[in-house]
Amino acid sequence: MKVLKFGGTSVASADVIRQVRDIVNHAESDRVAVVVSALGGVTDRLLETMDIASRQDAAYRKALKGIEDRHLEVVRELMPMKSQSGILSKVKSELNVLETLLDGAFYIGEITPRLSDRIVSFGELLSAFIISEYFTSSGLTAEFKDSRELLLTDQNHGKAAVDFKESNKRIREYFEQEKAAVVVLPGFIASSEDGNVTTLGRGGSDFTASIIAAALEAEELQIWTDVSGMYTANPKIVKQAKPIAHISYEEAMELSHFGAKVLYPPTVQPVLAKGLPILIKNTFEPDAPGTLITRKSPEEGRTVRGISYIPGISLLSLEGPGMIGIPGISKRFFEVLSMANISVVLITQASSEHSICIGIADEDAPRAIREIDKAFSYERSQGKIKPVAHEKDLAIIALVGDQMKNHQGLSGRMFSTLGKNNVNIRAIAQGASERNISAVIRKEDVKKALNTLHETFFEENIKQLNLFVLGTGNVGAKLLEQLRKQKKYLKDHLRLNVRVLGISNSRKMYFDEQGIPLQQWSDLLQKGLKADPKEFFKTIQHINARNSILVDNTASEKVAERYPQYLRESISVVTCNKIACSSAYRNYKQLKDLASQYRAPFLFETNVGAGLPIIDTLKNLVASGDEVREIKAVLSGSLNFVFDHFNEDTSFHDVVRQAQEEGYTEPDPKIDLSGIDVMRKILILARESGFQLELSEIENRSFLPEEALKTRDNDSFFAALKKHESSFQKLVKAAKAKKCKLKFVASLKDGKASVGLQHIPAGHDFYSLAGSDNIVLFYTKRYPKQPLIVKGAGAGADVTASGIFADIIRVGTY
Repeated sequence: MKVLKFGGTSVASADVIRQVRDIVNHAESDRVAVVVSALGGVTDRLLETMDIASRQDAAYRKALKGIEDRHLEVVRELMPMKSQSGILSKVKSELNVLETLLDGAFYIGEITPRLSDRIVSFGELLSAFIISEYFTSSGLTAEFKDSRELLLTDQNHGKAAVDFKESNKRIREYFEQEKAAVVVLPGFIASSEDGNVTTLGRGGSDFTASIIAAALEAEELQIWTDVSGMYTANPKIVKQAKPIAHISYEEAMELSHFGAKVLYPPTVQPVLAKGLPILIKNTFEPDAPGTLITRKSPEEGRTVRGISYIPGISLLSLEGPGMIGIPGISKRFFEVLSMANISVVLITQASSEHSICIGIADEDAPRAIREIDKAFSYERSQGKIKPVAHEKDLAIIALVGDQMKNHQGLSGRMFSTLGKNNVNIRAIAQGASERNISAVIRKEDVKKALNTLHETFFEENIKQLNLFVLGTGNVGAKLLEQLRKQKKYLKDHLRLNVRVLGISNSRKMYFDEQGIPLQQWSDLLQKGLKADPKEFFKTIQHINARNSILVDNTASEKVAERYPQYLRESISVVTCNKIACSSAYRNYKQLKDLASQYRAPFLFETNVGAGLPIIDTLKNLVASGDEVREIKAVLSGSLNFVFDHFNEDTSFHDVVRQAQEEGYTEPDPKIDLSGIDVMRKILILARESGFQLELSEIENRSFLPEEALKTRDNDSFFAALKKHESSFQKLVKAAKAKKCKLKFVASLKDGKASVGLQHIPAGHDFYSLAGSDNIVLFYTKRYPKQPLIVKGAGAGADVTASGIFADIIRVGTY
């Protein structure tokens, strides 16, 4: 014999009940016991109707009419016309009794526990009766059996305790006499010794099915629901969650306790002693394999079998010097909670005995605090124990697995993963069996925590990076295109799943928590909200995605000022914006410290040399113990382009205009030509070399006329260049006379830095530098005479975007 239980969603409508009939018909067993819940949502409707009636609100009659219509509609849709009359009559008769009970609640203005059990029992009774009649009318040999005649309980209404000895006897006797191939029984309900209706509490229909399966020593208990088994995590929160094929009783109970609602923990108890298998299946996908629960899960496979959580948790902490070394404090503490009928879901105590911390349901917290403070009022008055500390709006997350105890480092991986994503842990609990590692976190962090842990333990090392991109101009647009083209490559070869969740330019911003389709980003951005840096940050906080990265493609000082906010949220920052790293040294140092403190990479390779690995090379030299003695560099691709193309036959104005049009200069070309941009770059290299230098300490030998330097817009600037063309021609002629080329060179030596035009003779490393190329010569303790050289394209949207792309990948491998 097999026992099949169908939950409310599995009997929610006539169409679904037809599927149930097909499942029962193909159950591959000579005899089947079918335990059903109330039609989906009916139990909640009964409770609501009962509450309305107890408040003496006549609207309960309308609510009752809705319940009646629901059942009558299902009968009419399921039954042949000739069979409907008698069934409708029976259903109406039962509903008349229900109406009488609700009338009583209305007149007396209250609901007793006994009356409540009686009223809610109608959901399962009507459902089981209708389904059994439908089975019979559709060709199955089916019989209805009232579970109240089989299950005996105490009189604890709402959550009655089962008398297993008597119940098992009744169940066995009935099924020995009953010859029908299919027996349909209402779940959830039972009766007490005095004949009153009782209920088995939350998940009671599962419990009913388990009791019957254990009593009959059934070959299998099947629980049919609306999901394809128990999952590695809640699939509504973790989209990558997968069904678990095979799991042990203990693992199933742990996951059920921590929120896996497809199985009610007490369900396992009756079948546990008998070693009966439980199979969880999906009514809507009956061919899906589901989850098999047995005494032992397979030895091979993952150590962590699932990740789950309990929302709505409060932490209560009792602490004080009067607790140290005093026997009985813990006993008194937990006794108070027990007397108040408050369930404790997590316990942790410091070895110093200075404090005890517990996790309980949020709704129980005020009562618990009141009772605990009352019980320890004397110790509080003496200053030996402090008032109960209360933290609310928390959640418990848990790793579960039988084999966890045999593998070292799981706790470390769990807490390290959470820490990297700024998930603050308020309390920890781990039993000696190591089947469960639990942590208490803020409820706002649950989604991020579950996804992060699932990625770490279940997703074959595929790491998801969630990008928020500021700036969609030349560089930003190129970056988004590179990300679109390389998405599959990153996933297949680097195990990185890179998504863009937010984008913004100076006018609009747009977000999509599921990932912005990059082939449509421009159109979607136009439909977005008005750009606002504060709201951009707040939205990222609200989304609270794991492995979040701010990608700044702007040259905005206001954006750079907000980097500390992002780093404090453990949001990594990747930027080509030089303003932050070239601002006051204390700001630069703060950003580096925050990145280290919050384990959020702050990467700015493209601040110097666009896509060239200049900063990365320098970092590796310093990290390996080398010492930078001197740096000589051509760091402006735009200036190198200008002076490579400028000669006696060209106009300086025209060459600069060409450089701007081809994307080699900043939007304001004066930043490049004034030397400010190069000053910032050599300053960053100086700081990365270990020198505490300020921008104002760098000597700038500018070649621009004073009038050009004082202009306030591009039109005025270009007009000034035209006006002073003769002075630029003099520069070219002077270099030519010496058989040299003009290069704008940055130098760092003995902690002092300078920038300016230099005459570069033939044979020098800088002489053959062409186009927008950059070059850096590192003279170090290891490279004292022949420098380490980094050379290549140092400007342009494509190469800058590729440098940002490389930094994003570095974050992914951090």
